[in-house]
Amino acid sequence: MVNEINKELEKLVAEVLENAPEHFLVSLWIKPTNNVKVLLDGDKGITIEQCVRFNRQLVPKIDEAGLFPPGEYSLEVSSPGVDEPLQLYRQYVKNIGRTVQVVRKDQSVVTGVLQEVNPETITLETTEGKGKKAVKVPVTLPLNDMHTITVQIQF
Repeated sequence: MVNEINKELEKLVAEVLENAPEHFLVSLWIKPTNNVKVLLDGDKGITIEQCVRFNRQLVPKIDEAGLFPPGEYSLEVSSPGVDEPLQLYRQYVKNIGRTVQVVRKDQSVVTGVLQEVNPETITLETTEGKGKKAVKVPVTLPLNDMHTITVQIQF
C-alpha cells in the first residue's frame, strides 16, 4: 500500500513540476506518522520560497487524490541539505566545479574537484603532495563503484 501511495505522490509531484522543468524530484518518503517528505532540487538550486510554492501546490492535489484521511498527514517540501549525498545524475552535473568527497564501496575516500560527469564515470581533479610539491591529478571513477558522493563546503 505504501508503494502505491509513493507512486501516486511521485505522479503528483511530477504534475506540479511540469511548469518548472529546471526543478526535479530527488526523493520522497512517508514516515509512519504520515509525514510526507519531498526533497526537490534545481539545476541552479532551489529557494525556500520555491519550496513553499511547491508545497502549496501539492497540498490540494494530495487532498483531492484522497491518499490519506482528511487532516491526517503533513507535507514537508525542502531541498536536500548540504550534507546529503548526491543521488541523481542531474545533481552530479549541477555540481561540476565543486569539491566533492567520494566514498567508494570499499570505503576508501577520494576528495577532489568534480571536473566531468558522464553516465558511467566521474572525473575529479585531486591534489597529491603538499605545498610547492603539490600536483593536480585527474582521477576517473566508475559510478557503480560509489557508495556516496557529498559536496564539501569550502570556507
